[in-house]
Amino acid sequence: MTTNPTIAIYPGSFDPITLGHLDIIRRGNQLFDRVIVAVLSNPSKQPLFTVAKRIEQIESCTADLSSVEVDSFVGLTVEYAKLREAKVLLRGLRVLSDFEKELQMAHTNETLWAEIETVFLATAKEYSFLSSSVVKEIAQFGGAIEHLVPENIAQDIYTHYNNKQ
Repeated sequence: MTTNPTIAIYPGSFDPITLGHLDIIRRGNQLFDRVIVAVLSNPSKQPLFTVAKRIEQIESCTADLSSVEVDSFVGLTVEYAKLREAKVLLRGLRVLSDFEKELQMAHTNETLWAEIETVFLATAKEYSFLSSSVVKEIAQFGGAIEHLVPENIAQDIYTHYNNKQ
């Protein structure tokens, strides 16, 4: 008997990808046959990096994980999951307020497609405070971010802010 591989979608803006995101990707990689890191193109946000640049960054950070794929999408995550034949959404949780928002989103997604499951992974404690917004704010004011993002991503962020000045 052959079973279909379990494909998980890890959606997000990843602007920029952090060590917390990478922790979830690596742990998800151990749990699922394939993890698709799906970069959301959100027209209502002003991102630091283009979608193409974020895909390139994530691919460079996950090059050692053969069952991780990086892609992008616009629209509803559930519709993208259907398109990719994935029945699992992977989400990271840092704090209680994340849980409330993520649970509401999981329930909403289930109303859109009953076959979708959301799997929550608690972020490693050393990353529980970390968000892309925090990284950008620290970098914007000249603070060190090498302990929050991979080295190549830190360089991209520093370059971005140096070019704006």
